[in-house]
Parts: sequence; C-alpha cells; structure tokens
Amino acid sequence: MIKKFKLYILSAAVALSVTSCLDKMPEDGIPFDESLQTVSDVNLAVIGIYDSFKSAYLYSGNLTLLPDLQTDFVYGINGNTNIYGEIWRWKDIKPTNTDIEAVYGDLYTVINRCNFLFDRVDNVRKKTNDDKELDKLDQCCGEAYFARALAYSELVKLFCKAYESDEEAANELGVILSQHYQGNEEMKRASLKDSYQFILDDLERAAELLKLEEDFDPSKDGVLYNSIYFNEYTVYALRARVALYMKKWDEAIEYSTKVIESGYYILSSCTQTASTGVSYYKYMWTNDSSTESIWKVGFTVNSYGGALGRIFANYDFTSVRPDYVPATWVINLYETSDLRVSTIFQSFTTGYSHGLTWPLLVKYFGNETFTSYNILHVTMPKVLRLSEQYLIRAEAYVQKAQPDYGKAGSDISKLRLARYASYGGSTAMSKDNAMDVIKKERVKELYMEGFRLHDLKRWHDGFKREPQDQSLDNGSSLKVEKDDPLFVWPIPQHELDAPGSEIQPNESNK
Repeated sequence: MIKKFKLYILSAAVALSVTSCLDKMPEDGIPFDESLQTVSDVNLAVIGIYDSFKSAYLYSGNLTLLPDLQTDFVYGINGNTNIYGEIWRWKDIKPTNTDIEAVYGDLYTVINRCNFLFDRVDNVRKKTNDDKELDKLDQCCGEAYFARALAYSELVKLFCKAYESDEEAANELGVILSQHYQGNEEMKRASLKDSYQFILDDLERAAELLKLEEDFDPSKDGVLYNSIYFNEYTVYALRARVALYMKKWDEAIEYSTKVIESGYYILSSCTQTASTGVSYYKYMWTNDSSTESIWKVGFTVNSYGGALGRIFANYDFTSVRPDYVPATWVINLYETSDLRVSTIFQSFTTGYSHGLTWPLLVKYFGNETFTSYNILHVTMPKVLRLSEQYLIRAEAYVQKAQPDYGKAGSDISKLRLARYASYGGSTAMSKDNAMDVIKKERVKELYMEGFRLHDLKRWHDGFKREPQDQSLDNGSSLKVEKDDPLFVWPIPQHELDAPGSEIQPNESNK
C-alpha cells in the first residue's frame, strides 16, 4: 500500500510541472478509493508528509535561503556560479522564475498530502474499534493539521502583503485555500484575512489533537526539545509567530510565553560545553542537536534534503569558492563579547584567482556526521527555535497598545546571557530605541534563516547595498524603497495560465 501511495503522490507532484499545483489527479494515478485502508496506512501517509519537508526547495534550500539572499544580508562574489542570481539582483525576479515556482509548488505538495489524508481518514476511522488505534488516528490528523498550517504560513509570508489589520486584510489577496485532495475547489485566491484564519483554525485543531497528557514527564516520556515530530508546543511556537505577523500582540505574548515557560526548552549556551571545546550553541549547528530546537527537519545520512551551506562555501576538500559572502554591516553588528560570531562566521582565503579573504558563513558548513560520509554542507533545518520565541515576545511587548519595555528588555537580556561571554546587566529599552534593538537582535540571531524579507516587509523598511571587496557590480549597488512590489513574490505564471484558473496576480507579476 505504501508503494502505491508514494506513486500516487509522485504522479501528482509531476503533474505540477505542466498544470496547476492544485491539479492532483493524473490519468496514471491509482483509484482514490483504493488508498489508505488501515491505521498503518494513515501513519505511513504522515511519514510521507514529514518527508515532504525534506525537499531541497523548502527549509533545506530555497525557502530558507532566498528570502534572506534577496535582501541585504549577502553579496554575490566575482566568479560565482550565478546560482539564484535573478533573486539576488532583485529587479530580475519574474513570475517564471523556477526557484520561486519550486517553493510554491512544494508547499502545495505538503498541503495536498495533508488533504489526501483528511479525505480518506474517516473511512479508516469507521472501520476501527480499538481505542489506541483511534488515538493514533487523532494524532496523525493533528500532525497533518499542523503541517498544513505551517505550509500555508510560509505561502502567505512570501506571496502576500503584510497583515496590517483585520479590516485591511479582508480586502487584500491571500492564497488559494484547499481542504480536499479530491474535489472541484475554486482556483481562486481567498482574502488575506481568510487565509490567516484558515491557518489559525488548523492550529487550533492541531493543538487539541496533539495535546500532551496531563502527567507528561520528560524523564519518562521523552524530552520535547530537538524533536523531528510535531507536538502541542510546536503548535504554540508557530501560533506565536503567526500572531506576530498578524500584529496580534497579546496573542503573540500568550503563545510565546506558553513555550518559554513550559520548561521543556533551554537556550543553548555559548559558554557551557556540550563536548570538549564545543559550546552547546555551536553543537546545535555542527551536530544538529540542541535543547532549544522546538522542531527540526529530521535527516539521516541515507535520507536528507538540500545542502544549505553549499552556496556559502562550495568546499571541494581543497578550497572554498563561495557564491555569496556575508555583508560587512551584519558582521559589524555583533559586539566583541558576542560568542555567536565564531560559530556563524570564519575567515577563509577563497580559491578564486582574486584570492579574496573574507569571513564566510559557516553555521551551515555541515553536520559532522554527514561530513564523515563525504556529504558536505548538509545541516538539519531548525524551523522553530526557543530564541525566536524570546524575540517574538520582546517585539510584541513593545508594539502593544501599552508597551512594556522592561519585560521586552528582560527577554533580550535572557537571550544575550546565553550568547555572550558575559552580559552584566539588563537591556535598557525605551520608545526611542526598542524596535532598533529588536531588529538588530533578529538579524544577529536569525541570520540566513529565512526571516529577513518578511521582516522588512512587515516593518515597512527598505534597504541599501554598498559594494564590498570583489562583490558583483550588478546588484552590489542597490537601493530598495519600503513597500517595493517585489517584497511580495510573484504568483508563478503557470498558476495564472492553468486551465480554469481565476487566480489574481500580484503587483510583482506585472
């Protein structure tokens, strides 16, 4: 059955290349009614959903890299391969860009897999009498609801305008909402408000179905940190992020607090060692293991996704020839006592003829276990981390109607205490400096993790690039004004042209 199921999904994915991502029933697909007959089949379908997040076009590739690469975080270097060149140059981004198409398509692949499960699970439930198996079905549905919410949260982040208010969002374009794998749903974009509400509804269902037992004990039932599976607190972490994006400050505080005060996660220290000479913070990147990781995409040496670090090193066991190098202004943000620097950056002399020596991004250089198998630059994406929750809560504290600068400063201090060699006091925050402090801290903590484009969009900030040593002429001198149309990615052209499509384009499509 699992073989048939995989073939069925594969056929649907192949169909994406010539039709819409919502066309899911190719002529060579197996009959829908013959699929997912048992609880075991449903569980295997959930495994397939997790596997879909391994795509090199999602968190271990395009979805993480492109939003940050498009902005002011890195520079193309003379002699590079021009990979992602259209994205980095900004003005060359077109609705036919295959890198953007791949993100859009693979996020809908996740959604389609979830919908496939939802359309078949009731049939399995009717034939199931065992309470444990019924509980298993509930858990599987909870995981699928969360996966669908996560995929949609990324779609609205990239392909929609920022959420300003409920009233404005009701009149802005959202995404195509799909609840069924089989059916004749409209190929039409919902409002941004309805799109976010769809995400919230899925997260509400997921939270209920993935709720931990009241007597849950990590010492007996297993720790929640460093998990490759979804659980109740994974839901809360995403719920906090979504609330921040919706400017629902009190909700962002509520849900980030649930995660922070749960006691299940601990910030990875830059001063305490996980092994000889390796801090817990560094171990998070070199070995993909961390007490602050809420959910990561699980890889093995036999089953992994893309290589996040390749474009920053292209190491061939002899030399490094990076396509992109960090921006000087980013490196200069870190204070002398900030120990993140030595884990995130390392100076190399490149193998190019110009011999540029530069601090390269090395936090994605690769999991040491994978490297021992000659698998380079592969690291497990840490999609939800505790540090982000502190940043979410701090921003919400200062943005709410009655700001609490003291609590916001306390959250930034807690993060810095874990990252600095020493941090001897509180972080002074006020109306005049609070958002500047938070913006800089998000850069330092979440560098090249896929947040920058949306952060600039929702803050209504522009950016400017200044040429650096050996940076490409075309793209190094770039000034982007706030609210530029390309802060919102264009809807892929094949979606607009698909038979029966009523999909409205973005301004960036024009």
